[in-house]
Amino acid sequence: MKILDYKLYYFLGVGGIGMSALARYFNHYQKTVLGYDKTLTPLTRKLGEEGIKCHYEEDEISLKKILADFSKEDVLVVYTPAVPLEHKEYQYLNDNGYKILKRSQVLGEITRQFKTIAIAGTHGKTTTTTLVTHLLKSAGINCFSFMGGISKNYNTNLLLGDVNDPETYVVVEADEYDRSFLTLEPEIAVITSVDADHLDIYGSAESVKEGYTLFANQVKKDGTLIVKKNVDNDLRLTNKRLIYSLNLDTEYCARSITIEDAQFFYDIQSPVESIERAVLGLPGMHNVENSIAAVAIAQQLGIKGNVIKEALRSFAGVKRRFDYRIRTEKVIYIDDYAHHPEELKATIGSVKSLYPKKKVTGIFQPHLFSRTKDFADAFAESLDLLDECILLEIYPAREKPIEGITSQMLIGKMKGMNKKVMSKPEVLEYVKLHKPELLLTMGAGDVDGLIEPLEKILGA
Repeated sequence: MKILDYKLYYFLGVGGIGMSALARYFNHYQKTVLGYDKTLTPLTRKLGEEGIKCHYEEDEISLKKILADFSKEDVLVVYTPAVPLEHKEYQYLNDNGYKILKRSQVLGEITRQFKTIAIAGTHGKTTTTTLVTHLLKSAGINCFSFMGGISKNYNTNLLLGDVNDPETYVVVEADEYDRSFLTLEPEIAVITSVDADHLDIYGSAESVKEGYTLFANQVKKDGTLIVKKNVDNDLRLTNKRLIYSLNLDTEYCARSITIEDAQFFYDIQSPVESIERAVLGLPGMHNVENSIAAVAIAQQLGIKGNVIKEALRSFAGVKRRFDYRIRTEKVIYIDDYAHHPEELKATIGSVKSLYPKKKVTGIFQPHLFSRTKDFADAFAESLDLLDECILLEIYPAREKPIEGITSQMLIGKMKGMNKKVMSKPEVLEYVKLHKPELLLTMGAGDVDGLIEPLEKILGA
């Protein structure tokens, strides 16, 4: 069956950012879409408002009642590896022979209808994917987009195009977790970074590199591969490729970078059409670098410099990616999804460069016991860049605790003196009492549950 031929699409882990975009896609085509997730979140609440019913308990009895209205051949189950295989609903569906596909497999099937632009990388792929989408939309190019975050320009993680247009593009975030990106066969692909991560899946840094090399080989023979300079040095690539960097002597790069009123101004060097005095609507040197990759894609599609320049200026960014929540003379509060040592270093470094005279207080929630164990020393080094560090306990996600791996262990590795571990209620009381002048929340778990309470405290 074709991917749109099923009548019921049942999602296990519907609240994930990638899963929710797929659920919205099928809901748009007026299919019956239902889903389970572990917790009620603003995103699952929004899905419910859009007609996608979500529930939050493993409920085999209710599931049987739902399935009774459909023949087995008309049901497609979509699951994320974040859902454990011992999940009661997964076991029932699997034992009874229902069609079950991973999220990546479903996305791969959808993209085969269109010309695919895929952005991969350990860091930067969500912002780059969302910026590429904004560039295409600004240029009037018909496209679908599956983004790994909520675009602040469009307030969604899914944009829909005209499926009947033979020149339709689909822009996708190519996720390396579980080697998901190997289901894609892009016309244009970008690799923004290749740092060791997800070692619970890959086992070693070398295996991570091998995975990205395989992804690079997925690009169609007449397609375009765009790679950051240090990535090209690390991978054994044989494809023809374009090289970009922040400010090295590469085909695409930035020149004359200046910061004015917390904004980055720069010239873009390009073999197609150089652009002078660009300004990005999103701060951070790492985001300037992401924008160079996005511009390289745009120019492969024939988008002109004046359109690119205006799109860069109007780009509002992605929720939870260097996301200003409060920006006044007295208080600045920024939220970011950073959850890897290199991401922490980039985010904290950008904040420090923009506000060199302010004391930076960071609240970080480590994500996964395995990641914390694998990169403990690097986490400590990155967190020491903060003037004041508050750690929440480790968010376990799909994992069980590892003996000796705790936030207190991370604190012990840090050299800075102003550091502490707190619960969420303690964090709110602390912020209420001390009113930091520049607050930064970071993490990929449920630290986002603190955003609104912190806004209220600091906004007061």
